[in-house]
Amino acid sequence: MDGVAVEPIEEVGESSSPPRAVGGPGVYDIKNEIYESLVASGNEEVLSNPHFKEQFDAHFSRLPASYKLDLNVDRAEDVLIHQKVLTEAKDPDKRPVFHVRFIKLEEQNLDVTKNNEDTEDESDFGDALSARHDVTYAVIHEIIFSTTDKPKLLSQLSTLLSDIGLNIREAHVFSTIDGYSLDVFVVDGWSEEDTDDLHKEIEAAIIRNEGSWSGSSHSSATERILSVQLKADDWDIERKLLKMGEKIASGSCGDLFRGSYLGQDVAIKVIRSDHLNESLLLEFHQEVSILKKIQHENVVRFIGVCTKPSQFCIVTEYMHGGNLYDYLHKHHNILELTMLLKFAIDICKGMEYLHQNNIIHRDLKTANLLMDSNLVVKVADFGVARIQNQAGVMTAETGTYRWMAPEVINHLPYDQKADVFSFAIVLWELTTSKIPYETMTPLQAALGVRQGLRPVLPEYMHPRLLDLMQRCWEAAPAERPTFSDIRVELEELLQLIQEARATNHQENNASKEYEKQVFLQN
Repeated sequence: MDGVAVEPIEEVGESSSPPRAVGGPGVYDIKNEIYESLVASGNEEVLSNPHFKEQFDAHFSRLPASYKLDLNVDRAEDVLIHQKVLTEAKDPDKRPVFHVRFIKLEEQNLDVTKNNEDTEDESDFGDALSARHDVTYAVIHEIIFSTTDKPKLLSQLSTLLSDIGLNIREAHVFSTIDGYSLDVFVVDGWSEEDTDDLHKEIEAAIIRNEGSWSGSSHSSATERILSVQLKADDWDIERKLLKMGEKIASGSCGDLFRGSYLGQDVAIKVIRSDHLNESLLLEFHQEVSILKKIQHENVVRFIGVCTKPSQFCIVTEYMHGGNLYDYLHKHHNILELTMLLKFAIDICKGMEYLHQNNIIHRDLKTANLLMDSNLVVKVADFGVARIQNQAGVMTAETGTYRWMAPEVINHLPYDQKADVFSFAIVLWELTTSKIPYETMTPLQAALGVRQGLRPVLPEYMHPRLLDLMQRCWEAAPAERPTFSDIRVELEELLQLIQEARATNHQENNASKEYEKQVFLQN
């Protein structure tokens, strides 16, 4: 396969691919040529199957049009492998299905390896996105996975490959229309051409994480336990008092509704009962536990929670202004500098409060920043937020690749400074009104960030703002400022700009008054 493709959106901005031209008059369609190549090859699997053409067409109809862009006629047999793993994935007992094969030996660039020795402490972490190997030849393998599609599957597969010391060179990730994944990884890091031992290692890694592949199995015991835990205070509200309105967003495991509670507008995040499992319920409990602890003008206000089994929902204030992602990218707003600074200061105040309470957000991005009717920005969505442990570090990869700090991508220990890195990307986004790394897939962006890639610096950005942004996305977390420091700098800059504009306004008025007097005198 050539190039990189990524499955449909898991969350706003996370897994959306760059736009690619597919179809249309005169566009070459590789599908027919692949079919003819398979028939002409004399492949027994093809010739002995009277329904092959029908199954071949059905295979392509299940996958997005971009799938064709990553196929090669010289490797037409790839399609047969893809068909096989997708078919096997329909059996729950076999999921996740995987296929391993050796691709080639590749000579390494020794000069590049030598140059990278100085930065080994930043890159050699055994992570699938960061592993390096000081060898003359790299052994390249291809690993194909298929299972039921679900959120964060890309991260889960990357972690699995990391566990066995593999480095991802390419990723081709697709979702079928009937809810299955087709994930093709080109990797190095395995020293042998033979695939038997690699197959056993992958199988062992899957078994070690067996619970995480269980999908949406219902756990009534966990529901009951969490229901008791959450009802131990005054935050539990009666579902019958909630009036459900229009659905305003939909995710993989739940829906967000506008509604009312005791006469006030509210947002109601409902977990769909058919997606309840132990992992999701524990995440729900963690989010509620954090929401109960926080109250700040720049953090979305928690109102209550419903904890009856199969009726789990979180109720917060309704934010009439929507989220910043839509404000910038769907409504195409360009921020004037003072408005930009006010937005940034609001975010800093909310994040400063969270960090003072030892809470790391872990998924700071414009989609999780909401505005009220007065355009006051508030931090929202604490689904993956955590209270920082006593050691002050975490290692689990979470968040959204386009906004994710390099230490999180590389599975290094991290702390609150990971949120500061994400804020730098948000600040760039507020300045440019562009999606970060918009010409790349999320995984390409992540690979680039761990190698030092950052968004292109905007030429028209205020110099002090530009300097602050660059300090916030420093590779070394210790070099990044705190949100308290950032807030002070932004407030000082806003004051300077407002004073300068006030002075200019006074001077303009004085000039107009002078011109008026001269005119009257004449």
